[in-house]
Amino acid sequence: MKLAKPRIDIGFATNDAPAALAFWQNEIGLPFDHTQPIRRGYKQHRHDLCGSILKINQVYETLPDNPPSGYRELLIAREGVTVRRPMCDPEGNRVSLVPPGTSGIERIGIRLGVRDVEAHRRFYTEALGLPQGEPAPDGALTFLAGDTVLIVAHAADAPSDAAFDGHGWRYITFQVFEVDREHVHVLAHGGREARAPVTLGTTARISMVRDPDGNWIELSQRASLTGSLAPPA
Repeated sequence: MKLAKPRIDIGFATNDAPAALAFWQNEIGLPFDHTQPIRRGYKQHRHDLCGSILKINQVYETLPDNPPSGYRELLIAREGVTVRRPMCDPEGNRVSLVPPGTSGIERIGIRLGVRDVEAHRRFYTEALGLPQGEPAPDGALTFLAGDTVLIVAHAADAPSDAAFDGHGWRYITFQVFEVDREHVHVLAHGGREARAPVTLGTTARISMVRDPDGNWIELSQRASLTGSLAPPA
């Protein structure tokens, strides 16, 4: 996978945007970037996350009580932090501030709980083309998406068919140069299609794929990073 931005974005939905915004801006200290309307009843509050984007999706329809996804925790490397500082936002999202270098993290890391570590190793290396990093101190596998570290460990309660809608961390985003090409590659190497590529106005061309546990992954060809949004001829 050829990344248009050397790091991953992450997102979640909320019915209580004021509480979520207050936590991430005041407690974690993330700079607000802008609010992007997505569709009626759905808008996205975007924040700078060490060069990645934290997407807080304000949803007006009541979120369903679906089980958690496999995305378990966001880890943020922070200068001056000497010991891990775990926290939880109003939506129940786990986040920890960690010393730089923890599990190889210099910006952010994302921890996943999965049913089958080997299946995910194949998915991340073959479908997404990510190199493996050094194992985490607890033995978990790591994969490198630019300077984002994905930490993958077995979890007995990992989902088998993770839902997109619901509370908690729900999806990650890879910014790529050619979303149609990357989408086809992922499907040819074990990924599942969730949403075929579609162009969103003049902003981006996106698709959605799913990993072996059904966790949702957005592939995004964003005009501000890549220029043209035209699909292949």
